[in-house]
Amino acid sequence: MKAKTARQGCQAPRFPSIADYLAAQDPVKARTIQAVVALILAEFPELEAKISWNVPTLHRNGKYVAGLAAYKNHLTFAPWSPHVMAAFQPRLTRFVRFKNCFQIPVDWEPDRELLIAMVRARLAELA
Repeated sequence: MKAKTARQGCQAPRFPSIADYLAAQDPVKARTIQAVVALILAEFPELEAKISWNVPTLHRNGKYVAGLAAYKNHLTFAPWSPHVMAAFQPRLTRFVRFKNCFQIPVDWEPDRELLIAMVRARLAELA
């Protein structure tokens, strides 16, 4: 029998669906993630929501458009593009920003205009 390494023993659970991912989160985080995904899918019904990299992601024709992840004290939203992040820096000043994503509060009321504009920019980049 092969011994488990410390890393193998500490692996996060694997989520087969977004519903499973949401069920593993506290209700506030789950509501926020669900609201962001629902908002984007309502505006862009051609996108597909699924689990990739063990987090909720939105795809078009197999290409990443956006993703969300829950952490202990925040969520992150990723447009899967450093170019989109750079273009939106002026509108993201109230958030902690990184090259490929930004942090949102766990109880964030989704900024519809911002999310739609970022997804449009990412879709234009993929076209």
